[in-house]
Amino acid sequence: MSEPKKTRRRKRIQKRRSFPFGDTNWRRVFIGTATVAVCATVAVTTVLWTNGWIPEQITRAQENLYGMTADAGLKVQDVLVEGRNRTKAAAILTKLDVERGTPILAFSPEEAKLKIESLPWVKQAVVERRLPNVIYVNLVEREPLALWQQGGVLHVIDQEGDVIESSKASNFTKLPLIVGSDAPSHAREILALLESEPELGGQVEAAVRVSGRRWNIRLNSGVDVQLPEEDPEDAWSFFARIEREEGVLERDVVLVDLRLRDRLIVRTSSGTAKDKGQVVKGEKT
Repeated sequence: MSEPKKTRRRKRIQKRRSFPFGDTNWRRVFIGTATVAVCATVAVTTVLWTNGWIPEQITRAQENLYGMTADAGLKVQDVLVEGRNRTKAAAILTKLDVERGTPILAFSPEEAKLKIESLPWVKQAVVERRLPNVIYVNLVEREPLALWQQGGVLHVIDQEGDVIESSKASNFTKLPLIVGSDAPSHAREILALLESEPELGGQVEAAVRVSGRRWNIRLNSGVDVQLPEEDPEDAWSFFARIEREEGVLERDVVLVDLRLRDRLIVRTSSGTAKDKGQVVKGEKT
């Protein structure tokens, strides 16, 4: 009796193995079907995204959500700006591009910050949403340092030596004047030097950069003061002391040469040069 049972079992096993869709085949069919489904989904999604249907649905969903938050009180009622001095309020509102009643969650502080910092007088900006209904803006504005003459045109430059676009030089006539292609990048140091001797510095009309190495100082009286390339601070202080003691500028002077260390050579309108009071034959300096 046992042998016929074994025979039947072998036959059943053989029948199962001969079935065309075994375990391995079913797995392949399943993977193939899933792959086709995924590819089809990706293809349909790509088409819908390219045609703009999906982005449109996302936008609508966002608008509906923002509308609900606005109905709940999260909407712009006021814009608070601090630190504004020279920047026009209308320019800030234009860059913010927000109106009263706008859902405050739909407003992007990051985008607004970049736009506001593109304004001529704005050096840095902080933009925040202050829930439930306030847009807060804090400005750090650029400070004008000097007027820079280049190619016969006057520009207003800031503390870093950068030109402040759209600023009118005619509105800043009291600023010191510098001249020279690389003068802006050295403006702070020469202005600090001039201010170190206030009495003499108050007579300065312009500072002219020479060959990218040193400065000539033009006084209101028309006198040119030639500073040395090295230690111009010492030379300027030396000149200020001589001026206080001897009143050099009260004479018929057109040029003061400080390029030689611890020496002051002045040229008069007659063409003669004087070295600390000693008259020597004038030569062009």
